Amino acid sequence: QVQLVESGGGLVQPGGSLRLSCAASRNIFSIYAMGWYRQAPGKQRELVAAIASGSSTNYAHSVKGRFTISKDNAKNTVYLQMNSLKPEDTAVYYCNAVVVVGATDYNYWGQGTQVTVSS
Repeated sequence: QVQLVESGGGLVQPGGSLRLSCAASRNIFSIYAMGWYRQAPGKQRELVAAIASGSSTNYAHSVKGRFTISKDNAKNTVYLQMNSLKPEDTAVYYCNAVVVVGATDYNYWGQGTQVTVSS
């Protein structure tokens, strides 16, 4: 199992920046993939960015060039640096970890952190 704890959310003006952190309860080096999802009111949860165990990354089209996902294996932490924030980035952001055991994928989620972009 993996427990995930997010932090770093808050209120920021349009054009501002925030950095989200996701601390894992175990070594993340061997976790298949970790990512950030978000869910705005009335909308489905969507993938924002993901990073694989080999550090390859994937981004939603809407955040490419503005958000950067990274990880620090020594600290068991994944980060999401968010720049040039827009009101439409407002959502609850969730950290996700995918652990593969044999032929089975296990998904773990954090409790979420609110990001509000507003003037």
